Amino acid sequence: MTRVPEVLLRHRIRIEPYLADTAYGPAVDAVPALVDPSPRMVRAPGGREFTAVATFIAAPDLDCPLGSRITLPDGRTATALTLAPPCSPRSSRPSLYGSQLRVSTLRTTEC
Repeated sequence: MTRVPEVLLRHRIRIEPYLADTAYGPAVDAVPALVDPSPRMVRAPGGREFTAVATFIAAPDLDCPLGSRITLPDGRTATALTLAPPCSPRSSRPSLYGSQLRVSTLRTTEC
């Protein structure tokens, strides 16, 4: 698998990892990512379909569990809705993003 060069991850986002029912961990600022702000339909882990307001790809070792609070480059905040981790070498399913983590976000609000 190939890894997207960091120079192509031109956006910087802020992530507050979701830890429990209402707790967020310490924020991680200036995380390199490539943000696609266009809306798209995604299926949540429970099977419900939602319109994600943005999708981003980042390094595969990024700590971003479902429910994490994300601040996008334009200042909007969102919640991590779906995660598409990189495929393992044993997986037969190809990954469009190589070894990168793909996250879709939902429920944005203006800051």
